[in-house]
Amino acid sequence: MSASLALARKYRPRNFSELMGQEHVVRALSHALETGRLHQAYLLTGTRGVGKTTIARILAKTLNCETGVTPTPCGVCQTCLDIDAGRFPDLLELDAASNTGVDNMREIIDNARYAPTAGRYKVYLIDEVHMLSKSAFNSMLKTLEEPPEHVKFVLATTDPQKIPVTVLSRCLQFALKQFPPERVAEQLHKVLTAEQVPFDAPALRLIGEAAQGSMRDALSITDQAIAFGHGKVEEQQVRQMLGNVDRDFVWRVLDAVVARDAAALAAEVERCFEQALAADDALAQLARALHRIALAQPVPASVDADDPDHAHITRLAEALTAEEAQLYYQIALHGRDDLRLAPDEQTALMMTFLRLLAFAPSTGNEPVRERAAGNIDRAVSPLSPGGRGAGGEGDGATPKPTSLANQSSPSPQPSPTKGEGVKASTPQATAAPQTPTASDDQPTQREFDGDWHSLVQILPLAAVARELARHSALISWDKNLIKLALPQDKRPLATQKERLGNTLSEYFGRSLKLEIELTDNAGESVAVRDKQVKDEKQTAAEIAFMADPAVQVLLTEGQGRVRAGSIQAND
Repeated sequence: MSASLALARKYRPRNFSELMGQEHVVRALSHALETGRLHQAYLLTGTRGVGKTTIARILAKTLNCETGVTPTPCGVCQTCLDIDAGRFPDLLELDAASNTGVDNMREIIDNARYAPTAGRYKVYLIDEVHMLSKSAFNSMLKTLEEPPEHVKFVLATTDPQKIPVTVLSRCLQFALKQFPPERVAEQLHKVLTAEQVPFDAPALRLIGEAAQGSMRDALSITDQAIAFGHGKVEEQQVRQMLGNVDRDFVWRVLDAVVARDAAALAAEVERCFEQALAADDALAQLARALHRIALAQPVPASVDADDPDHAHITRLAEALTAEEAQLYYQIALHGRDDLRLAPDEQTALMMTFLRLLAFAPSTGNEPVRERAAGNIDRAVSPLSPGGRGAGGEGDGATPKPTSLANQSSPSPQPSPTKGEGVKASTPQATAAPQTPTASDDQPTQREFDGDWHSLVQILPLAAVARELARHSALISWDKNLIKLALPQDKRPLATQKERLGNTLSEYFGRSLKLEIELTDNAGESVAVRDKQVKDEKQTAAEIAFMADPAVQVLLTEGQGRVRAGSIQAND
């Protein structure tokens, strides 16, 4: 590795073929150069480090290369070498941030009249053009619209909204894209391999996220990481350098949320601040993880099998419902906004984590969830006006759901008078008995036939409790006991045992005991069976697709190929 040249300068693209991520710009400029349809002014917009100045310099080479005007300059002639070295006299770079006045612009306009010194075209690169004053913009309008034949303008800006529309209308505009973390990591892999610097893949992903779309920033951070790591780029050292939370932090937090373990969440907050890590970064990583989980639920192929987080994402995509993933993502985002309002960052982070426990999406099973938590008495007060009384409903009140085990009387009971209290049934209250039904006098008695898979489909379960039922396999049962086997890697779901047991007792109309055994060989659960069915459908779809004659023609004669994971079976 060169000791005198930064990576961002050493690996700056020198032609269009080396430029990555801006294919739409390369295609348009290459076609214009090939057909001779050149515009007098180009406006390049985009955030820092995405290639605005680089494209302007490459464009200057394509116009002035000694081999002719071409989208593929030779790179070895004197003109190309001078442009790469920054000493070509006909490429004039102006920093509008420090040359904002009308006098600077008039000097450019006066010089534009003279023929190029060494090349075919004079290329004026005005960086951060939005910083020019209003009078400077006005003075360049006429020249920008009708410049001499030998002059081309390339304007670059990070804030195109500040450029007058009169200038915008005279330019061809290209919006440069930011680089996603995966693309940045891919480029850093090539750079570090060429530099013979040892590295690991998770470290490159961290740098890609920290760069926030800028390839120049990514290379600068990589330079810093090499120095910090004594010639190596390793994940733990990059995390320490950037002040990031450790890799498994978000997975421990989400496991604690699934297990409804507030103590574990408090421990994670303590650990985070003991290591002097930023709460904003912790919540940002939580939001990223939830985004990947939410995407993996409808699109499993979005998680690469080689991804080091593959197992965590797949496991949590099954443990969380789509509604929960979306809700938790929003809580993480709002938690970042709360950081500036909270008394301190530790309080803000802990309160955000507690909101993950306190809130749950509506599933339509709230009465069941309340009963499982023992809150049915508070949910329906027997003495509240308009509510269901000791034996019936108030006048005009909409009946509220109640437990299958609760008895109800067809006629309303009078409220107790002072000093009288609530009495047992009286002759007046039972004077008009009705034919008893299962819902009026006693809960419905059901018998279990051993078909656990079918039972799971009809039980009114909350989201996490349903995951416990889906991942459990039936071991044995009798009239008052059901034994289930749960895989060791689904241990956090065992916290929902009480909820599942309460729902089973209500469904069968009697008190049932539920036992759960953690094992490495749980047998065929609903989740396992569903996955097998899905895999079989996927295999059948791939076989049918590949057997299609039209596909065979494309593959053999059209030299086509099938992208891995692109074939999806219908549900």
